Amino acid sequence: MMGRRGILAAGAAAATLGLMVFATRSRSVPVPPPLDPPEGPLNVFHLGHSLVGPDMPHMLAQLAPEGHKYNSQLGSGTSLRAHWEPGEEILDFAAANHLPAYRDAKEAIGSGEYNAVVLTEMVELRDAIKYFDAAKYLGEWGDLARDTSPDTRIFLYETWHWIDDPQGWLNRIDADLEALWTGKLLSRDSRRNPDHPVYLIPGGQAMAAVVRAGARGEVEGIAKPADLFGRAPDGSKDPIHFNDLGAYVVALAHYAVLYQRSPFGLPHRLTRADGSPAVTFSPEAAARVQQIVWDTVRALPRTGLTAAEAAG
Repeated sequence: MMGRRGILAAGAAAATLGLMVFATRSRSVPVPPPLDPPEGPLNVFHLGHSLVGPDMPHMLAQLAPEGHKYNSQLGSGTSLRAHWEPGEEILDFAAANHLPAYRDAKEAIGSGEYNAVVLTEMVELRDAIKYFDAAKYLGEWGDLARDTSPDTRIFLYETWHWIDDPQGWLNRIDADLEALWTGKLLSRDSRRNPDHPVYLIPGGQAMAAVVRAGARGEVEGIAKPADLFGRAPDGSKDPIHFNDLGAYVVALAHYAVLYQRSPFGLPHRLTRADGSPAVTFSPEAAARVQQIVWDTVRALPRTGLTAAEAAG
């Protein structure tokens, strides 16, 4: 009979194998060249909506090397098109954007002052692609960054859909990565810009991997997707916005891709953007989550990790 350690190892190997199968099957869209780790702290611009939020970039700054800086332009459920087109409304703009984090997106990305630009598309992603020209506007924002500075690295933050999605939250994360995020959203820009592509920050993949590990008993406090999500103002479970634990997972994924380094050993006791202490994993659970996120990032070459590193 296989012991507990063998079962856990087999589960982790199966998850990694699944990601590697994805990496192989999606080769029809050019795989970006590997990235070198940046030489120092980054200045990052986050463009997106409430699945970025104020707390995740603030957590990332606490994980990153001293000197890491960031700005953002956010909304609620905001598409890349709405951020780009001056005549379109950005829902909850005033509530989502506050100094010192806020900076006008076109001014910021067009300034050439940022080492990294992280783009976030709205969900439902199918609607973003079909009705809001998601692939076109990903290219518009990417071209603005490229035309301003050839050294600016560009990233797409892969998110997720509602945890009560009728197709299943985990099923959507598995299926959408190749079919939508890569095959529909990244494909056009990747073919146009093979030498200066948009890299992937696999936030949804990292969240799913932590949930699956938690269901196997590997992560204390995590047994189902809802354990990484917050609560609505009326006290009901929020079906899409992460809680502090989910924000930590996503911040680790950002760190691993932006800095091309393992997050293992990073602090886990962090503060929210308002200065209050965030809810944390136990030290043991945080260490396991850090390893899960790194394994997830290494298994996907669109994150910039080389094939040798991914295999290792």
